[in-house]
Amino acid sequence: MRFGVNILNFGAGTDARALSAWARFAEDEGFHFAMISDHVAVTPDVAAQYPAPFYDPFTALAWLAGRTSRIGLGTTVAVLPFRSPLLTARMAQDIDEFSGGRMILGVGVSWAEREYAALGLPFGRRGAITDEYLAVIRRCWTEDETSFAGERVAFASVTAGRAAPPIWVGGASPAAMRRAVRFGDAWHPLNVRLDRLRDTELPTLRRIAAEAGRPVPAFAPRIPLHISPEPLTGPDRLAGQGTLDQIHDDLLALAALGAEHVLFDTYRGPGHPPTPEADRQALRTLAGQALDLPTGTIHPR
Repeated sequence: MRFGVNILNFGAGTDARALSAWARFAEDEGFHFAMISDHVAVTPDVAAQYPAPFYDPFTALAWLAGRTSRIGLGTTVAVLPFRSPLLTARMAQDIDEFSGGRMILGVGVSWAEREYAALGLPFGRRGAITDEYLAVIRRCWTEDETSFAGERVAFASVTAGRAAPPIWVGGASPAAMRRAVRFGDAWHPLNVRLDRLRDTELPTLRRIAAEAGRPVPAFAPRIPLHISPEPLTGPDRLAGQGTLDQIHDDLLALAALGAEHVLFDTYRGPGHPPTPEADRQALRTLAGQALDLPTGTIHPR
């Protein structure tokens, strides 16, 4: 199992220097990858959750690729309908090439209806658009020259055909799972509960894969990191929340469920401004005390 850090690319205090510092922290502390999120138009619904400034993930990842040498770099998640799939395919490939094969393209559909309206996109068709765009991206990455005719995309004889970064598909709905099975290298849900994963979500993912006659995608969850002095026992506790012992047990359980990557997210939402030094200390503490697992180890430096 490999461990990653979610880098905040939004809000007061975030700039190129802060992004670089977080990426260097992740690499220096021995984490395996770092990821950042995506919004294009910071409409009021977006700003209520993720205040401006909001830095474009592809531009930021290209910047970070030149300031790191080892860790994977990715999106958690790029909102696929917001950009031409030809552009997304090219940008992800370029970052992968410039970084020496370290790019991960995490994709999703988002929830921000007013942002869709600002970009002139039909919110109710976001799933269908995402599926079509993923089909385009896969074609671009597997064919030397490709053509496509779909609902929103049509082109002829576009040259592509370079190495493809892995695609992680976000979302926990059946539609998202079907998308992950059809197009993804990994399923990338966030804010997971172990009982739901074990009893409902992972069995559903396996059933969808079996019905489609396709391999089950890898399992790569993003979990909130909240270390508490006392155990958290409520029924809504998410994996990654609680004492170090609880988090350690969560990670063992995720490993037993087949998780190959786990992304830690220190952002606690609106009303809780980011505290970079405290967040880095929490990650250091976790790395030093709770990540000595049979399937993956962080060695702090």
